[in-house]
Amino acid sequence: MEDRDTGAGASEVGASSASPGPSGSGTAGWQQRRPTEPRSADGQAGDATHHQKGKPKKRRKRRRGRKVFARDEAQDNRSPVPGKAAASAVEPKQPPAGPVISPVLQMPRHEQGTRRQPAHELPVFAALDLGTNNCRLLVAVPTRHGQFRVIDAFSRIVRLGEGLTANGRLGKPAMDRAVEALKVCGDKLRGRKIRKARLIATEACRSAENGVEFLERVEREAGLKLEIIDRQTEARLAVSGCGSLVERDTQGVVLFDIGGGSSEIALIDLTGRRSPRLANHIVSWTSLPVGVVSLAERFGGRTVTREIFTAMVDDVAGRLASFDGRDRLSHLKASPNFHLLGTSGTVTTLAGVHLDLERYDRRRVDGLWMDRDSVDRMVERLVGWDFQQRCANPCIGADRADLVLAGCAILEAIRAVWPSERLRVADRGLREGILSELMADDGVWRNDGRGGRQ
Repeated sequence: MEDRDTGAGASEVGASSASPGPSGSGTAGWQQRRPTEPRSADGQAGDATHHQKGKPKKRRKRRRGRKVFARDEAQDNRSPVPGKAAASAVEPKQPPAGPVISPVLQMPRHEQGTRRQPAHELPVFAALDLGTNNCRLLVAVPTRHGQFRVIDAFSRIVRLGEGLTANGRLGKPAMDRAVEALKVCGDKLRGRKIRKARLIATEACRSAENGVEFLERVEREAGLKLEIIDRQTEARLAVSGCGSLVERDTQGVVLFDIGGGSSEIALIDLTGRRSPRLANHIVSWTSLPVGVVSLAERFGGRTVTREIFTAMVDDVAGRLASFDGRDRLSHLKASPNFHLLGTSGTVTTLAGVHLDLERYDRRRVDGLWMDRDSVDRMVERLVGWDFQQRCANPCIGADRADLVLAGCAILEAIRAVWPSERLRVADRGLREGILSELMADDGVWRNDGRGGRQ
């Protein structure tokens, strides 16, 4: 199942220029490994953008890919990238002995001169996010200060957390799906000279009894070493990835990321002197151990009556009631400069249905403002649809039809605690946050930001 997501041929998209504080535990050096077991045909990768030899292409041609702007609106069609990756000409080194919990792919640095670097000389960075529902990869090069351009992408729905709520373990079919997707990602990474990469796994691997065992299999078969990040790091990366959608006059934001197995919520107070690093303004955060997959498995996702939907909302509300820092923005909730900011398939789906799109269009969804009444109408509309009606909607489809109402229930519980007249939709998140942090930490935007030239 291919997820709707960014492709290398997509248009401009926004991403946070602000890199939060120091990265989570483990930023050790790491080299990619070749898989030790044969790959199936499904594991071959697509590489939409090949390295060019000789003279760089004209400026018109270099605009391919999606440029990521610190303050601009995002655009994308979220279509998977076709094609086949080029094989690496040099056998990568084996990783050092012992566990590597935070993989960062190190490559020789390009010499920094006074001239701007042509596109084929730009340092390449990569971010991979293996979640409870999706496996996603972004590969990008830095451009102007605080900006980057995506040159390759991959996304697939793998449902790694399927059955985890009931069994406490990752199931074999789910692990098989994830490994095949990760083989594609590994091929893409080995087809490029990556300066730094960060490859993360979240709630499914974090909570499963066999999470570590599964990642050992990933290393053997896909040649990738993933780190399991903690919930605080996940919340911080979400803030970093969505920060550019927080406008200058904003005083307070509740940013939430509704995932497959967990939901991260960060309260951001911007009434003081504003730092370029949005994460510096987080005054409270929480991670609820509930997401669309886990909630749908407990309550049912195909047939959802209004009574079941209300029970799901109450379940999440009970978890939020124990969040001690929930009132840290009480002094701002009545302000017109306070709003919600949501990043997840739930809010992007609501936005697509709201716009009545015939085909999901990231360019129209990312950065969209929805008022309270519009959100109310869309939730009511989806609750009133049966499973087949949800499947038939082009912005939901069969892959999400059994999950979208669980996401709406989590959203409604959040809106009850932090009522706001406005919700901003973000089709971006952890991967963009990772790329922003990697590039900022590497210094590619230092001084006048000569990380590259669009």
